[in-house]
Formats: sequence, C-alpha cells, structure tokens
Amino acid sequence: MSAGLPDSVANDRAAGHIRSFVLRQGRVSKAQRRYHETMMARVGIPYAPSPLDFDAVFGRRAPRVLEIGFGMGETSAAIAEANPQNDYIGVEVHTPGVGGLCKLIAEKDLRNQRIIQHDAVEVLRDMIPAQSLDGIHIFFPDPWPKARHHKRRLIQPPFAALLASRLKAGGYLHLATDWEDYAEQMLAVLSAEPSLRNTADGYAPRPGYRPPTRFERRGLRLGHGVWDLVFRHQGSDVGDP
Repeated sequence: MSAGLPDSVANDRAAGHIRSFVLRQGRVSKAQRRYHETMMARVGIPYAPSPLDFDAVFGRRAPRVLEIGFGMGETSAAIAEANPQNDYIGVEVHTPGVGGLCKLIAEKDLRNQRIIQHDAVEVLRDMIPAQSLDGIHIFFPDPWPKARHHKRRLIQPPFAALLASRLKAGGYLHLATDWEDYAEQMLAVLSAEPSLRNTADGYAPRPGYRPPTRFERRGLRLGHGVWDLVFRHQGSDVGDP
C-alpha cells in the first residue's frame, strides 16, 4: 500500500488501471464460506498471466460465454442450467458472491460453470485468448453514480475494445443496467467501437435467456427502467446462449 494514498488510488496504481470495484469486507455467511472452500478447488480457475485452454478446463469443445460481475450468482446459475450445451466462465471479486455461486453450482450439479475470482480487466487481458468467446455478459455493473466517479465505470472505450478483441466473429456482447445515464454511456461507447454493431435500433428488448432479478422485478413494479444492449462482433452470426 502506498503511504499517504487512499486505498482505492493505491490499488489502482498497483493494478496499472483504474479499477471499477472496491473490495469491501462484506459479511460472508457460513454457507458461502463453506461452499467457497469446498467448491473452488473443483470449479475455480486461479488467476495466471497466461491464456486459458478452454477445452482442457471444461473437458470438451463447446460455445464459451464469459460473465463479468455475477453478483450472488442466481442469474449465472439459471443461464448455465438452462443451456447445458454452452460453457460459462464467471468473473467476480467479492467472496460472498463467489460463495453464493459455488453453492448454486453444487445444488444444481452444474458441469458447465467455472469461476475466476479476480479483476476482470486483468482476466480479459491476460487469460482470455483473442477471438475465443461466443458471448460476454455484463449485467448491472456498478453504476458509480456520482459524476466524479464516472471514470471508474467499467464500460469505457479501451475496455470495449478489449472486450471486442476477445469475441469470435459474430460473437455477442450483452450489457444491462438500471441507470439511464450509464445506459446512455454504454450505448455511446459500444456504438463507437468499430468492430461492434448494434443488433437493435438503440436499446434491445431483454433477451429471453436473461432472467430478471428480484431487484429488477421490484424496480419495474415501481416504474424504474432497465436497459439492455446487445452488440455483435462484425462477422457471421453465432447462436445466442
């Protein structure tokens, strides 16, 4: 830790980029800790600065979808369970969420879900081979609502270019947010990335494969908006999840 610097600034300098998350000492339940300890040995992929061999990780060849920031894992597990023909790699930094998804993987006996507990930027940069993904999901990333914190938002032009470089031709990038001004930023950033094209005229209808979260359903009942964006890498289409 750099002396005299706030933790977030020192961590950014150590990482070499502005991080879109702050590690908080949140409460980890006994169940989350137990499943984290027992399941990560089976489904966890340790961070390493070398490209992954997906076929070796999953023991098969299949479409691969990366999810960044899966929260408590309910959506991730539901999508993986509904689409056993695909393989899913979830990236999350917070231990309660990782433990939560580990619990769901165990309960549902999911064979097509793996977890990397690490900074998503570094995972994308160092571990995911170029043109290797059929899809990327980023659902409800931290909106960093204060204007002075907008630089910490995950969806920025350099990161959009990195995401696009990891997609196969025709691979899709699906984002969702419940913050309108972040949705506007996402739309502008993705529209400016030359290797991506929008699949809709602006925002997309929620694809059927993305189940709404309980917070989303509550927000919709209260009249709050949710915005989905689905872009594809220029090239021939591949199937949705």
